[in-house]
Amino acid sequence: MTHLERELDKLKRKILALGALVEDNLRIAFQAIEQRDRDKARKVIVGDFEIDQQEVEVEEECLKLLALYQPVAGDLRFLVAVIKINSELERIGDLASNIGERAMALIDEHPIPVPPGFAVMSDRTGSILEKVLDALVRQDVHAAREVLAADDEIDMLYQGLIEDLKHIIRTDPDHLDAIVLMFSVARYLERLADHATNIAEDVIYMVDGEIRRHQVPDTPAGLFHTEGPRR
Repeated sequence: MTHLERELDKLKRKILALGALVEDNLRIAFQAIEQRDRDKARKVIVGDFEIDQQEVEVEEECLKLLALYQPVAGDLRFLVAVIKINSELERIGDLASNIGERAMALIDEHPIPVPPGFAVMSDRTGSILEKVLDALVRQDVHAAREVLAADDEIDMLYQGLIEDLKHIIRTDPDHLDAIVLMFSVARYLERLADHATNIAEDVIYMVDGEIRRHQVPDTPAGLFHTEGPRR
């Protein structure tokens, strides 16, 4: 194993550790909303500082390896993909922190029922994030494509959650502030799924060199494919 290969392996472990930290913080954020748990909400908010610190460390490591080794082909794709995935994970961490802040605010509001759609969408969003991180670990293009295919399902769950919240507004209009907070949480969930989809696209690029961004359904296969050996 060359020195570069050893450094890339260390970098892979760093990005996976960041992914695990983000996933755990997101799970606690969901629990904070559902259980109206102030301690868990506070833990999520504080945990975002560690996520930010690790994100900076991964980025600095990527830039160092680019400067020192000037990698090409698969190694270069790997580093570019890690830089992008690193940024997406940091954004997911921010959204988890935002959910924690909304949980804190909801505790001080009149109790309203958590819409049934919240548990469904949070569970599905968490599953998608877990799946895409597993795809990253195994460099599994098939699993990454399954995440992309789940986008329509997430959109439907989001619309269903919005309808749940509209129903609560109609039945309990006197507690609008709490309901508005839940609307923002619903939007965060939808954005979380978008970031997971972006990571799936980056995994596909990392392994196959295929750029998925901006493609439309009738795009000819391989139109955006770049040549180069696979890692």
